[in-house]
Amino acid sequence: MNSELIDKLNRKTATIGIAGLGYVGLPLMLRYCEVGYKVIGFDIDQTKVDALRAGKSYIEHIPSASIASAVGRGFAPTTDFSRAAEVDALILCVPTPLNKYREPDLSFVLNTVESLLPYLHDGMVLSLESTTYPGTTEEELKPRIEKCGLKVGNDVFLVFSPEREDPGNPDFTTRSIPKVCGGSTKACLEAGVALYRQVIDMVVPVSSTQAAELTKLLENIHRSVNIGLVNEMKMVADKMGIDIHEVIRAAATKPFGFVPYYPGPGIGGHCIPIDPFYLTWKAREYGMHTRFIELAGEINSSMPDYVVSKVAAALNRKSKSIKGSNILVLGIAYKKNVDDVRESPSVFLMEKLRDLGATVAYSDPHVPTFPKMREHHFNLASVALTSESIATFDCVLLATDHDKFDYELVRTQSQLLIDCRGRFLMPADNIIRA
Repeated sequence: MNSELIDKLNRKTATIGIAGLGYVGLPLMLRYCEVGYKVIGFDIDQTKVDALRAGKSYIEHIPSASIASAVGRGFAPTTDFSRAAEVDALILCVPTPLNKYREPDLSFVLNTVESLLPYLHDGMVLSLESTTYPGTTEEELKPRIEKCGLKVGNDVFLVFSPEREDPGNPDFTTRSIPKVCGGSTKACLEAGVALYRQVIDMVVPVSSTQAAELTKLLENIHRSVNIGLVNEMKMVADKMGIDIHEVIRAAATKPFGFVPYYPGPGIGGHCIPIDPFYLTWKAREYGMHTRFIELAGEINSSMPDYVVSKVAAALNRKSKSIKGSNILVLGIAYKKNVDDVRESPSVFLMEKLRDLGATVAYSDPHVPTFPKMREHHFNLASVALTSESIATFDCVLLATDHDKFDYELVRTQSQLLIDCRGRFLMPADNIIRA
């Protein structure tokens, strides 16, 4: 059964394989290397593999020195999936986006699994960390593994353990964030707990892979719904002439029963805009209509349009239109102090403004050039913020409030400043809250 595998994991003589070397896989790799495991990293992107082999990081908050140290300890990045035959544990950290119909796209997970199937072997544990709908592990991964003649729970041990990375958050690390883990069988769960307990301070076992899958969705749906609520409150407060950020600050002084959430130009990142729709899609199989989740999604996805309407009204008061205006977007990462632009509302804002005829530029100290993206295309580089550069724009739109921005310079030099983040506390003639 799993006793030999668990013994190897406990003694740290097991070889760990991590498929997908991005914002989730890379920190996990570093942690396994740090405690003494041999790690093989798999990715289909040769440029990433080449960078890692050279000891270079392509994620801002992960220092190149950490990558170089891991390589020095034996970390082996590769595009050769046949090396999965060498590992005792495989952890899948690949994307799970939505397709154009807002339905789950499991192609990255399934293609990765199909690539690895020929190299699975007795006595190994396979963990899926990619966020997905309840039932994915049992309905999609388990049958594929067992078609190869390997019995889950006897030959191969299958678990789901959702990632909980928060890029750029200095207060929580891969080690300190508790790890939920659900197994396909009891033996699988034992192997999964053994896989993670050497590198994570607290492992939280649950009764099934489905429970673990739903746990991750609940966490992100909780955020999505509360952000949707505060975004709706923002629009109501604006109509009433009340500063919603002042209200939130006051409400947050209550020591119980209230958790502050903050409005913005929309929601972004690889989780909050996407994960709730995985449950919405799966719930239809059970005849359920997730109205609360979908309403929050509608409100949050409408925020870029709301911001554009505020820009249009503000320019109109200056006898200008969006068409023909020069507009500078401050911050294109999806949240402050990171370089991650996935699903960033800032990018949607840039596209909407460009489509309405504006000349759009951006400034982001964490994103020096606009990255290659599957669905968004800009040939732009970050504008340096100076008194002269800011003054050339008809409108400055604060979309992501990085700490590195010189806010006093922005406040004093902007002809018109649209604040989506409540960064500017004092009202001014040139500042419009959105």
